[in-house]
Amino acid sequence: MINMAEENMESEIIEEPTETFEVLYSCLRCGTNVSNTELFRLPEIKCICGFRVFTKVRPPVVKTVKAI
Repeated sequence: MINMAEENMESEIIEEPTETFEVLYSCLRCGTNVSNTELFRLPEIKCICGFRVFTKVRPPVVKTVKAI
């Protein structure tokens, strides 16, 4: 009886893969690149130089969309 209960509990546990998006930010003053996980570990969002303004680093690929 115990084995059947354990098997039911194991079949109910479903692990879903979590998607993590690694976004890079660049300090506006010194240009240091920082990932979003590193920024959120700190108690306040601040660069190593002390500046608090960041810009999102975009990929160099330009998307082209055809007009209809």
